[in-house]
Amino acid sequence: MRRAIILLAGALMAAFPALAQQSRFPDKSITIIVPFAAGGPTDVVARQIAEAMSRDLGVSVVAENVTGAGGTLGAQRVVQARPDGYTLLLGNVGVATAPTLYRRPPYDPLTQLDAIGLITPVPMTLIGRTDLPAKDLPELLAWLRRPGAEVNIAHAGLGSASQLCGTLLRSILQTPMTPVAFRGTAPVMTEMMAGRIDITCDQTTNTVPYIRDNRVKAYAVTTPQRLAALPDVPTTTEGGLPQLQVTIWHGFYAPHGTPRPVIDRLAQSLRTALADPAVLNRFSDLATTAEPPERATPQAHRAFLEAEIARWRPILSAAGEYAD
Repeated sequence: MRRAIILLAGALMAAFPALAQQSRFPDKSITIIVPFAAGGPTDVVARQIAEAMSRDLGVSVVAENVTGAGGTLGAQRVVQARPDGYTLLLGNVGVATAPTLYRRPPYDPLTQLDAIGLITPVPMTLIGRTDLPAKDLPELLAWLRRPGAEVNIAHAGLGSASQLCGTLLRSILQTPMTPVAFRGTAPVMTEMMAGRIDITCDQTTNTVPYIRDNRVKAYAVTTPQRLAALPDVPTTTEGGLPQLQVTIWHGFYAPHGTPRPVIDRLAQSLRTALADPAVLNRFSDLATTAEPPERATPQAHRAFLEAEIARWRPILSAAGEYAD
Protein backbone atom coordinates (compact mmCIF):
# COMPACT_ATOMS: atom_id res chain seq x y z
CA MET A 1 0.00 0.00 0.00
CA ARG A 2 2.76 2.38 1.02
CA ARG A 3 4.62 1.61 -2.22
CA ALA A 4 1.47 2.38 -4.25
CA ILE A 5 1.10 5.72 -2.48
CA ILE A 6 4.73 6.59 -3.14
CA LEU A 7 4.37 5.71 -6.83
CA LEU A 8 1.19 7.79 -7.11
CA ALA A 9 2.86 10.72 -5.42
CA GLY A 10 5.80 10.44 -7.79
CA ALA A 11 3.51 10.40 -10.82
CA LEU A 12 1.67 13.48 -9.61
CA MET A 13 4.91 15.35 -8.96
CA ALA A 14 6.11 14.48 -12.46
CA ALA A 15 2.85 15.74 -13.93
CA PHE A 16 2.81 19.07 -12.07
CA PRO A 17 5.59 20.74 -14.14
CA ALA A 18 3.85 19.83 -17.38
CA LEU A 19 0.50 21.05 -16.09
CA ALA A 20 2.04 24.24 -14.80
CA GLN A 21 3.74 24.82 -18.16
CA GLN A 22 0.43 24.40 -20.00
CA SER A 23 -1.36 26.76 -17.61
CA ARG A 24 1.07 29.58 -18.29
CA PHE A 25 1.32 29.00 -22.04
CA PRO A 26 2.81 30.84 -23.78
CA ASP A 27 5.81 32.03 -21.82
CA LYS A 28 8.25 32.43 -24.72
CA SER A 29 8.23 33.27 -28.42
CA ILE A 30 6.30 31.13 -30.92
CA THR A 31 7.57 30.28 -34.40
CA ILE A 32 5.15 29.82 -37.30
CA ILE A 33 6.78 27.80 -40.07
CA VAL A 34 5.74 29.02 -43.52
CA PRO A 35 6.57 26.30 -46.07
CA PHE A 36 6.72 28.72 -49.00
CA ALA A 37 8.84 31.68 -50.07
CA ALA A 38 8.82 35.07 -48.39
CA GLY A 39 6.42 37.49 -50.05
CA GLY A 40 4.16 34.76 -51.43
CA PRO A 41 0.45 34.43 -50.59
CA THR A 42 0.88 32.01 -47.68
CA ASP A 43 3.71 34.11 -46.27
CA VAL A 44 1.61 37.28 -46.42
CA VAL A 45 -1.24 35.54 -44.59
CA ALA A 46 1.13 34.10 -41.98
CA ARG A 47 2.73 37.43 -41.15
CA GLN A 48 -0.61 39.15 -40.70
CA ILE A 49 -1.78 36.38 -38.37
CA ALA A 50 1.53 36.32 -36.48
CA GLU A 51 1.37 40.05 -35.79
CA ALA A 52 -2.20 39.89 -34.51
CA MET A 53 -1.55 36.80 -32.37
CA SER A 54 1.49 38.49 -30.83
CA ARG A 55 -0.77 41.23 -29.56
CA ASP A 56 -3.23 38.72 -28.16
CA LEU A 57 -0.78 36.25 -26.59
CA GLY A 58 1.63 38.81 -25.22
CA VAL A 59 4.70 37.08 -26.68
CA SER A 60 6.58 37.38 -29.94
CA VAL A 61 5.06 35.29 -32.75
CA VAL A 62 7.39 35.15 -35.73
CA ALA A 63 7.05 33.66 -39.20
CA GLU A 64 9.97 31.64 -40.54
CA ASN A 65 10.17 30.50 -44.16
CA VAL A 66 11.28 26.89 -44.66
CA THR A 67 10.89 26.26 -48.37
CA GLY A 68 11.31 23.32 -50.71
CA ALA A 69 9.65 20.18 -52.02
CA GLY A 70 6.27 21.79 -52.61
CA GLY A 71 5.91 22.87 -49.00
CA THR A 72 6.66 19.47 -47.49
CA LEU A 73 10.06 20.43 -46.02
CA GLY A 74 8.43 23.04 -43.81
CA ALA A 75 5.68 20.65 -42.80
CA GLN A 76 8.26 17.99 -41.90
CA ARG A 77 10.05 20.51 -39.70
CA VAL A 78 6.86 20.95 -37.68
CA VAL A 79 6.06 17.23 -37.62
CA GLN A 80 9.46 16.62 -36.03
CA ALA A 81 9.22 19.51 -33.56
CA ARG A 82 8.50 19.17 -29.87
CA PRO A 83 4.70 19.13 -29.40
CA ASP A 84 4.53 22.04 -26.99
CA GLY A 85 2.83 24.73 -29.08
CA TYR A 86 5.95 26.78 -29.78
CA THR A 87 6.57 25.50 -33.31
CA LEU A 88 3.54 25.70 -35.60
CA LEU A 89 2.72 25.33 -39.28
CA LEU A 90 0.68 27.66 -41.42
CA GLY A 91 -0.06 25.61 -44.52
CA ASN A 92 -2.39 25.85 -47.46
CA VAL A 93 -4.33 23.25 -49.44
CA GLY A 94 -0.99 21.57 -50.16
CA VAL A 95 -1.28 19.83 -46.79
CA ALA A 96 -4.28 17.95 -48.21
CA THR A 97 -2.72 17.18 -51.60
CA ALA A 98 0.72 16.00 -50.42
CA PRO A 99 -0.56 12.47 -49.57
CA THR A 100 -1.42 12.02 -53.29
CA LEU A 101 1.20 14.17 -55.03
CA TYR A 102 3.92 12.13 -53.35
CA ARG A 103 3.91 8.39 -54.00
CA ARG A 104 5.97 8.07 -50.82
CA PRO A 105 4.42 10.85 -48.73
CA PRO A 106 6.99 12.49 -46.44
CA TYR A 107 4.42 12.89 -43.67
CA ASP A 108 0.81 12.08 -42.84
CA PRO A 109 -1.20 15.22 -42.04
CA LEU A 110 -3.95 13.23 -40.31
CA THR A 111 -1.68 11.40 -37.88
CA GLN A 112 1.32 13.71 -37.50
CA LEU A 113 -0.32 17.12 -37.31
CA ASP A 114 -3.04 18.47 -35.03
CA ALA A 115 -5.45 20.94 -36.63
CA ILE A 116 -5.95 24.27 -34.86
CA GLY A 117 -8.28 26.15 -37.20
CA LEU A 118 -8.93 27.39 -40.72
CA ILE A 119 -7.77 30.91 -41.58
CA THR A 120 -8.76 32.18 -45.02
CA PRO A 121 -9.93 30.75 -48.37
CA VAL A 122 -8.01 32.66 -51.04
CA PRO A 123 -9.91 32.72 -54.37
CA MET A 124 -8.31 31.83 -57.69
CA THR A 125 -8.37 33.69 -60.98
CA LEU A 126 -8.16 32.27 -64.49
CA ILE A 127 -6.01 34.67 -66.49
CA GLY A 128 -4.27 34.86 -69.86
CA ARG A 129 -1.86 36.95 -71.87
CA THR A 130 -3.34 40.22 -73.07
CA ASP A 131 -3.17 39.35 -76.77
CA LEU A 132 -5.23 36.17 -76.54
CA PRO A 133 -8.07 36.39 -79.10
CA ALA A 134 -10.73 35.30 -76.57
CA LYS A 135 -12.43 38.26 -74.94
CA ASP A 136 -14.39 36.34 -72.26
CA LEU A 137 -14.58 32.88 -70.67
CA PRO A 138 -16.97 31.29 -73.21
CA GLU A 139 -14.66 32.39 -76.02
CA LEU A 140 -11.64 31.16 -74.07
CA LEU A 141 -13.21 27.73 -73.67
CA ALA A 142 -13.90 27.58 -77.40
CA TRP A 143 -10.32 28.67 -78.10
CA LEU A 144 -8.93 25.97 -75.81
CA ARG A 145 -11.11 23.30 -77.45
CA ARG A 146 -10.43 24.22 -81.08
CA PRO A 147 -9.03 21.39 -83.25
CA GLY A 148 -5.26 21.22 -83.24
CA ALA A 149 -4.93 23.82 -80.47
CA GLU A 150 -1.48 24.17 -78.95
CA VAL A 151 -1.94 25.74 -75.56
CA ASN A 152 0.42 26.02 -72.63
CA ILE A 153 -0.76 26.45 -69.05
CA ALA A 154 1.79 27.62 -66.52
CA HIS A 155 2.10 26.88 -62.83
CA ALA A 156 4.47 27.75 -60.01
CA GLY A 157 5.70 24.20 -59.40
CA LEU A 158 4.24 20.83 -58.45
CA GLY A 159 2.05 21.18 -55.40
CA SER A 160 1.55 24.90 -55.90
CA ALA A 161 -1.90 26.48 -55.92
CA SER A 162 -1.62 27.23 -59.63
CA GLN A 163 -0.70 23.62 -60.44
CA LEU A 164 -3.72 22.33 -58.52
CA CYS A 165 -6.11 24.74 -60.21
CA GLY A 166 -4.63 24.01 -63.63
CA THR A 167 -4.89 20.27 -63.06
CA LEU A 168 -8.54 20.66 -62.11
CA LEU A 169 -9.17 22.74 -65.25
CA ARG A 170 -7.55 20.14 -67.50
CA SER A 171 -9.52 17.38 -65.76
CA ILE A 172 -12.78 19.21 -66.42
CA LEU A 173 -12.12 20.15 -70.05
CA GLN A 174 -10.39 16.91 -71.09
CA THR A 175 -8.56 18.81 -73.80
CA PRO A 176 -4.78 18.77 -74.43
CA MET A 177 -2.77 21.52 -72.76
CA THR A 178 0.95 21.59 -72.07
CA PRO A 179 1.79 22.28 -68.40
CA VAL A 180 4.84 24.52 -67.98
CA ALA A 181 6.41 24.54 -64.53
CA PHE A 182 8.24 27.50 -63.00
CA ARG A 183 9.82 28.08 -59.63
CA GLY A 184 7.28 30.45 -58.17
CA THR A 185 4.59 32.79 -59.48
CA ALA A 186 6.84 35.75 -60.35
CA PRO A 187 8.44 34.10 -63.41
CA VAL A 188 5.02 32.89 -64.57
CA MET A 189 3.74 36.45 -64.63
CA THR A 190 6.91 37.72 -66.31
CA GLU A 191 6.61 35.16 -69.10
CA MET A 192 2.87 35.79 -69.50
CA MET A 193 3.39 39.53 -69.88
CA ALA A 194 6.07 38.75 -72.48
CA GLY A 195 3.48 36.74 -74.41
CA ARG A 196 5.20 33.36 -74.01
CA ILE A 197 2.62 31.84 -71.64
CA ASP A 198 -1.02 31.44 -72.68
CA ILE A 199 -2.96 30.94 -69.46
CA THR A 200 -2.60 30.20 -65.76
CA CYS A 201 -4.87 29.91 -62.76
CA ASP A 202 -3.52 31.48 -59.59
CA GLN A 203 -4.49 33.10 -56.33
CA THR A 204 -5.86 36.63 -56.14
CA THR A 205 -3.00 37.45 -53.76
CA ASN A 206 -0.71 37.01 -56.77
CA THR A 207 -2.82 38.24 -59.67
CA VAL A 208 -4.98 41.19 -58.56
CA PRO A 209 -2.30 43.89 -59.15
CA TYR A 210 -1.64 42.56 -62.68
CA ILE A 211 -5.35 42.38 -63.46
CA ARG A 212 -6.01 45.91 -62.22
CA ASP A 213 -3.13 47.27 -64.29
CA ASN A 214 -4.33 45.40 -67.41
CA ARG A 215 -1.01 43.56 -67.66
CA VAL A 216 -2.91 40.27 -67.99
CA LYS A 217 -6.42 39.40 -69.14
CA ALA A 218 -8.80 38.13 -66.44
CA TYR A 219 -11.40 35.60 -67.54
CA ALA A 220 -13.01 34.41 -64.30
CA VAL A 221 -12.82 34.01 -60.55
CA THR A 222 -13.30 30.53 -59.12
CA THR A 223 -15.85 31.46 -56.44
CA PRO A 224 -19.66 31.28 -56.38
CA GLN A 225 -19.94 35.07 -56.19
CA ARG A 226 -17.97 37.88 -57.78
CA LEU A 227 -15.24 39.45 -55.67
CA ALA A 228 -15.48 42.97 -54.30
CA ALA A 229 -11.84 43.49 -55.29
CA LEU A 230 -12.58 42.46 -58.91
CA PRO A 231 -16.23 43.40 -59.47
CA ASP A 232 -15.97 43.32 -63.27
CA VAL A 233 -14.55 39.79 -63.44
CA PRO A 234 -17.31 37.17 -63.78
CA THR A 235 -17.39 33.87 -61.93
CA THR A 236 -16.65 30.56 -63.62
CA THR A 237 -20.33 29.68 -63.21
CA GLU A 238 -21.37 32.82 -65.11
CA GLY A 239 -18.92 31.92 -67.87
CA GLY A 240 -20.17 28.37 -68.34
CA LEU A 241 -17.60 26.48 -66.27
CA PRO A 242 -19.31 25.85 -62.90
CA GLN A 243 -17.12 22.80 -62.15
CA LEU A 244 -14.07 25.03 -61.68
CA GLN A 245 -14.73 25.99 -58.07
CA VAL A 246 -11.59 26.16 -55.96
CA THR A 247 -10.07 28.28 -53.23
CA ILE A 248 -6.62 27.94 -51.71
CA TRP A 249 -7.55 27.59 -48.09
CA HIS A 250 -5.06 28.10 -45.28
CA GLY A 251 -4.94 26.34 -41.93
CA PHE A 252 -2.99 26.34 -38.70
CA TYR A 253 -1.33 23.20 -37.30
CA ALA A 254 0.72 21.96 -34.35
CA PRO A 255 2.79 18.78 -34.06
CA HIS A 256 0.65 15.78 -33.14
CA GLY A 257 0.44 15.27 -29.41
CA THR A 258 0.38 18.95 -28.47
CA PRO A 259 -1.63 19.22 -25.20
CA ARG A 260 -5.26 20.06 -25.75
CA PRO A 261 -5.22 23.17 -23.49
CA VAL A 262 -2.41 24.55 -25.64
CA ILE A 263 -4.31 23.78 -28.86
CA ASP A 264 -7.41 25.46 -27.44
CA ARG A 265 -5.45 28.59 -26.43
CA LEU A 266 -3.91 28.85 -29.90
CA ALA A 267 -7.32 28.37 -31.55
CA GLN A 268 -8.78 31.09 -29.34
CA SER A 269 -5.94 33.43 -30.29
CA LEU A 270 -6.43 32.60 -33.97
CA ARG A 271 -10.11 33.56 -33.77
CA THR A 272 -9.11 36.83 -32.07
CA ALA A 273 -6.62 37.50 -34.88
CA LEU A 274 -9.26 36.80 -37.54
CA ALA A 275 -11.43 39.53 -36.01
CA ASP A 276 -8.58 42.05 -35.89
CA PRO A 277 -9.36 45.10 -38.10
CA ALA A 278 -5.79 45.23 -39.41
CA VAL A 279 -6.01 41.60 -40.53
CA LEU A 280 -9.43 42.10 -42.11
CA ASN A 281 -8.25 45.17 -44.00
CA ARG A 282 -5.19 43.38 -45.32
CA PHE A 283 -7.25 40.36 -46.36
CA SER A 284 -9.61 42.69 -48.20
CA ASP A 285 -6.65 44.14 -50.10
CA LEU A 286 -5.76 40.59 -51.11
CA ALA A 287 -9.34 39.88 -52.29
CA THR A 288 -9.92 37.30 -49.60
CA THR A 289 -11.83 37.05 -46.32
CA ALA A 290 -11.31 35.63 -42.84
CA GLU A 291 -12.91 32.32 -41.99
CA PRO A 292 -15.88 32.67 -39.58
CA PRO A 293 -15.27 31.67 -35.93
CA GLU A 294 -17.03 28.32 -36.29
CA ARG A 295 -14.48 27.23 -38.92
CA ALA A 296 -11.46 28.47 -36.99
CA THR A 297 -11.69 25.51 -34.60
CA PRO A 298 -9.76 22.23 -34.35
CA GLN A 299 -12.89 20.17 -35.02
CA ALA A 300 -14.02 22.05 -38.14
CA HIS A 301 -10.48 22.18 -39.49
CA ARG A 302 -9.91 18.44 -39.03
CA ALA A 303 -13.19 17.51 -40.76
CA PHE A 304 -12.44 19.86 -43.66
CA LEU A 305 -8.91 18.49 -44.05
CA GLU A 306 -10.25 14.94 -44.32
CA ALA A 307 -12.78 16.03 -46.95
CA GLU A 308 -10.14 17.87 -49.00
CA ILE A 309 -7.78 14.89 -49.02
CA ALA A 310 -10.64 12.76 -50.37
CA ARG A 311 -11.61 15.41 -52.94
CA TRP A 312 -8.18 15.90 -54.50
CA ARG A 313 -7.01 12.27 -54.48
CA PRO A 314 -8.89 11.11 -57.63
CA ILE A 315 -8.17 14.34 -59.52
CA LEU A 316 -4.43 14.21 -58.91
CA SER A 317 -4.19 10.47 -59.38
CA ALA A 318 -5.86 10.73 -62.78
CA ALA A 319 -3.42 13.46 -63.82
CA GLY A 320 -0.50 11.16 -63.04
CA GLU A 321 1.86 14.00 -62.12
CA TYR A 322 3.88 13.33 -59.01
CA ALA A 323 6.28 15.47 -57.04
CA ASP A 324 8.69 12.67 -56.12
